[in-house]
Amino acid sequence: MSQYWLVVGTPKNWKFAFESGNIWGLKEFREMISLWNFLEEGDKLLFYVASPIKGVIGIGRVTTKFRQTTPLWPDEVNKNTVFWPLRFEFELEYCLPPSLWQTKSYKESNLQLITRMVFQCVPNNVVTYVRRHFGLSTETNISHMLTGKTTSISEHVVSLDHETIKQQITKIGQIQGFLAEMEYPIEGNRLDVVWRRVERSVPTYAFEVQIGGDIYHALAKLKHAYSLWNSHIFLTADPIARTKYEDLLAGTFNEIKHRIKFISLSEIVELYKRKLSYKEFESELGIMK
Repeated sequence: MSQYWLVVGTPKNWKFAFESGNIWGLKEFREMISLWNFLEEGDKLLFYVASPIKGVIGIGRVTTKFRQTTPLWPDEVNKNTVFWPLRFEFELEYCLPPSLWQTKSYKESNLQLITRMVFQCVPNNVVTYVRRHFGLSTETNISHMLTGKTTSISEHVVSLDHETIKQQITKIGQIQGFLAEMEYPIEGNRLDVVWRRVERSVPTYAFEVQIGGDIYHALAKLKHAYSLWNSHIFLTADPIARTKYEDLLAGTFNEIKHRIKFISLSEIVELYKRKLSYKEFESELGIMK
C-alpha cells in the first residue's frame, strides 16, 4: 500500500519545482536520510506551501528518486552548492494554479503544527479531507472514511495504519542512535519493531503495534522477547484496547506486568513529531552529531 507524504516548501521553491519538470529535494542529514530511504516510487505526495499560503495546493505521485550533486534551485546555483541532494521526481494528480493557492488551498489549523518537519508521513484522515476538499474520490486503501463534522488531526490519530506506526517507531529508534528495524525474527514469529545497540546484539527494545488486531498474540511475542533477551517491551495500541491489555496482564501475562509498557498511538505520533523537530533544529544550529 502506498504511503502519503506531506512535502513542505516555500511558494518560490514550489513554483520552480513545477516549472523544472516536477522535481523536489531534501537536505541530507541523518533523520532526513532515514525518511528518504522509506520513500518509494509510487508513494503519494501532498504539496504544502508554507507562509504566506499555509495550505495544501495539490497531490502527486513519486515516479523516481535519486541523489544529485549538481545545483538545481536558484539558491544552489547562486552559491554553486547543493543544499537538497535527496531528490525525487513526481507526476501531478491534481494541482491548483498559483493564482488560486491563497484562496482555494486546503487549510487546517492543526495541520500547521506538523509542517515544521518539512517531510513526513501523513495520517489517512488528513488525506481524506484533502481529497474531498479538491473534489477528488477517496481511495480504497484509506481505512477510515470520515463523515460528519470536521475534526482536528489529533482527534483521529488512530486512523494511522499499522505500517505507518511501525515506520515511525523505527525512525524514532534511529534518531535515538539505535539500529532500528521492522519485522525482526523471533523463533517462528516476527516482532513489529526492535531497537538494538550494535549489529550483533540482541534487541534492547521490542515493540508490537496493535490496531484492531490480536492483543493476546502480541503480548505472547513480547513475553517471549523478554524471556529470551531481557528486552524492554512495549505494546502500542488505541487507548480503547487498554482494558483488554490490563485484563491479560492480570492473568495469563502476569509475569511481564511490571516490565511491559503501554504506549498509545497518539503518543507515538507526538514523540515522532517532537524528535524530528528537535533534531532538525539541532541540525540548523550545526551542533548535530
